[in-house]
Amino acid sequence: MDGDDEKNSKEEEVALKPKMSLLNGITVIVGSIIGSGIFVSPSGVLKNTGSVNVSLIVWTVSGVFSMVGAYCYAELGTMIRKSGADYAYIMETFGPFVAFIRLWIECMIVRPCSQAIVALTFSQYVMKPFFPECDPPDDAARLLAVCCICVLSFVNCYDVKWATAVQDIFTYAKLLALFVIIAAGGYQLYKGHTEHFTFLNTESDVTSLALSFYSGLFAYNGWNYLNFIIEELKDPVRNLPLAIAISCTLVTAVYVLTNIAFYTTMSPVEILGSKAVAVTFANKLFGPMAWVIPVFVALSTFGAVNGILLTSSRLFYAGACHGQMPELLTMIQARRMTPTPSVLVMALLSLLYLTVSDIDALINYVGFATWLSIGVAVLCLPWLRWKQPDLPRPIRVHLVWPVLYLLCTIFVTAVPMAATPYETGMGVLMILSSVPVYYVFVFWPKPQWFQKGSNDATMFLQKIFVVVGKAKAVKL
Repeated sequence: MDGDDEKNSKEEEVALKPKMSLLNGITVIVGSIIGSGIFVSPSGVLKNTGSVNVSLIVWTVSGVFSMVGAYCYAELGTMIRKSGADYAYIMETFGPFVAFIRLWIECMIVRPCSQAIVALTFSQYVMKPFFPECDPPDDAARLLAVCCICVLSFVNCYDVKWATAVQDIFTYAKLLALFVIIAAGGYQLYKGHTEHFTFLNTESDVTSLALSFYSGLFAYNGWNYLNFIIEELKDPVRNLPLAIAISCTLVTAVYVLTNIAFYTTMSPVEILGSKAVAVTFANKLFGPMAWVIPVFVALSTFGAVNGILLTSSRLFYAGACHGQMPELLTMIQARRMTPTPSVLVMALLSLLYLTVSDIDALINYVGFATWLSIGVAVLCLPWLRWKQPDLPRPIRVHLVWPVLYLLCTIFVTAVPMAATPYETGMGVLMILSSVPVYYVFVFWPKPQWFQKGSNDATMFLQKIFVVVGKAKAVKL
């Protein structure tokens, strides 16, 4: 073998490795979906439905709706086996401009904001036992959130197996907490506490109903996260659809049963008025052991931060491999085989958002854009059936499912747009901000001095992080 052949052989060895099993895939999805919402404030659905029974129906239908979307993603993920999930599917179907809009919103706002919010929730629950009568100091909470993100960034840079082990352990912890709540609720049902399960005060307004589904679907957000790291999943044709089916079924059952448990002990008024429903529930039933629930909420949010970081870094990596982000983000740590630069950029953006006073508002502004982009990704399925019928499809979804999902997406996004025009307008402005960025940094041919400066900076950082480019070895 001559020098060039040996060099090419070494380059081909530097790639993301499929280290994740079916169980790891399940914990990635379950751990990413179940964050703090079900413990802290499952009241968004109830507020817009008005009655307990209708809210339980919305929780169930939202779970089924997420399963339909996940089923469609199973075909897309096994057909287009590239990291990046819907970004990769939109790139393949509608081209680089539409894909960049999705990449810009998700990478620059949605993911880092979400991670910052969940990290803040983690720190607040860790500190809560030390401040039982008041909220923890804001600066201290933000500093602890910084520590959380930094620790998990190190884990994700060091080894994918470490990151998936963290995901596994903390997913088991949050499921254990929810099973404890469900068991306590089952005992309450056995004692006959069913007085709150009625259709009393049900809202009849279509807008309110749509907003209730918006809240319910937001709680299931994360069902598509395994698709972002499909290159690292063993036997994706078998394990991706299995992991999606098992995870979505499990989470739907757990969410509905947990809500039932809450309503056996707390009235709708109490749930709407509580800032931490699971803690109030525990205080009513567990007595001296009520402290267990805040601990489990902290564990749950820690695992959720890890899940967001694990999958989001692969989105940065996928965008860079398509030339829509800096070349450095295509590179992999030579010894650890992890996308270290992408992990660090994701962590840095999250740390920057921790300095923003109202990061929740940013998430609200782009909420409809998130569901709209998932709808566009599902649209890729029938579009590719029409345009590229000969693509290999290990899983073939009946077209009734993507059509149904798209119709529901139109309903869920259009009605809240009319009900909350200010948030919608801000979201549209954020989407439009991607247009000048695309034309300046992606589409426009760079002058020689810019290219030289970029290459010099890339080489400098490459030496610091000991990272090697993958683009020559594996073309995405």
